[in-house]
Amino acid sequence: MSTDSGPAGLARIRARHPEAVAEAARRRVRRPLLRGDGGRLMVIAADHPARGALGVGAHALAMADRGDLLDRLRLALSRPGVDGVLASADILEDLLLLGALDDKVVVGSMNRGGLAGAAFELDDRFTGHRAKDLARLGFDAGKLLLRIDYQDPGSLDTLHAAARAIDEMAEHQLPVFVEPFICRRIHGRVHNDLSAEAVIRSIAIASGLAGTSAYTWLKVPVTENADDMAEVMATSTLPAVLLGGDIGDDQEAAFEKWRGALRLPTVQGLVAGRSLLYPADGDVAAAVDTAVGLL
Repeated sequence: MSTDSGPAGLARIRARHPEAVAEAARRRVRRPLLRGDGGRLMVIAADHPARGALGVGAHALAMADRGDLLDRLRLALSRPGVDGVLASADILEDLLLLGALDDKVVVGSMNRGGLAGAAFELDDRFTGHRAKDLARLGFDAGKLLLRIDYQDPGSLDTLHAAARAIDEMAEHQLPVFVEPFICRRIHGRVHNDLSAEAVIRSIAIASGLAGTSAYTWLKVPVTENADDMAEVMATSTLPAVLLGGDIGDDQEAAFEKWRGALRLPTVQGLVAGRSLLYPADGDVAAAVDTAVGLL
């Protein structure tokens, strides 16, 4: 069951026919994660709201309008070369009901308990998709965030939970994208360390988690100095995608950094969200097309 009537229509279906989500998941046309020997992966990320991270640039609630977000996602997914979407359950189910996920890679966001700005932010509980949920819905992969602060005991709980989630994903033969960071608090706020040494260390830790790495992918940020990325990506043989992240005011410079890193042998694609869905000039299609062109 699909609808083009926006949030009101989605709410009506959800209220009267909650089984429509499972029915839409069963009907969804699936595809391989990668197509062909030379296939690259381009995924749009929209799992930020479930962690309370709604801001884009100076607009603190940019992602709070669900109808607007869904319109941006549907436009992005319609562009040639876009392979799929990464989001929390509510957003993916909205897109399912809208019929927007056929022939797309669907990646469920697994741990969203580390709410942005919370005292417990680094005790990042798995409050989103479980491995069995992704398998039941016929989704294609999962993603987990792994932030490690050597001074915060909550990071150990996140490490342990992440390892067990990777094990469970492997039992279902489902890929899981692990997004690791070494971070620290500065004046109470969590900051990710994007130095080469920190990113290397985070990759080494993430690669060794769980009883098997057979289904583990890495989701890696571009370092402060993009020239360091060859050394960084030599840390692991696991397949990786680049994390687009926030690109600030200089979109062209950010795209150039992505372009260089995408040439590295273990890098299989790009996952980008707010920078493409909410570009500074407002042209979602152009931002997405430019990112696809980098592949």
